Amino acid sequence: MPLYEHVYLARQDLSAQQVEELTTQFSGVIAQMGGKVGKSEYWGLKSLSYRIRKNRKAHMTLLNVEAPAAALNEIERQERLNEDVLRYLTIRVEEHEEGPSAMMRKVERDDRRGERGDRGDRGERRDRGERRERSDEEESTESRQGGEE
Repeated sequence: MPLYEHVYLARQDLSAQQVEELTTQFSGVIAQMGGKVGKSEYWGLKSLSYRIRKNRKAHMTLLNVEAPAAALNEIERQERLNEDVLRYLTIRVEEHEEGPSAMMRKVERDDRRGERGDRGDRGERRDRGERRERSDEEESTESRQGGEE
């Protein structure tokens, strides 16, 4: 059977429990149609780059699916009908990624970094040369030009 990665975005005003129920509902449909969900990851409530149906944030969930194409078509049909689902994306893959997905690794990396990120102590700026002293000649030229305007 073909392998898919399926991500859907749910409205921001849903609770995490309601999003979990949506995931269970979609997993049930896949199981009924002869497929299986290998892994389900809840990525949390994330900010969107732009508003989608008046939502600035969305709950994001990833499903690693092994199912016939008809099962994915049914899931996508139900997501189009469900007002709680803002967007979805299904991609066929050669094999599923082992361990946590890139989004989950990003969350772990962000937790390890300190309050200032991974910049640490940046030290002195080296992009400029030494500052030179202004001569009296330059100062008098600027004052004359300012007076003639």
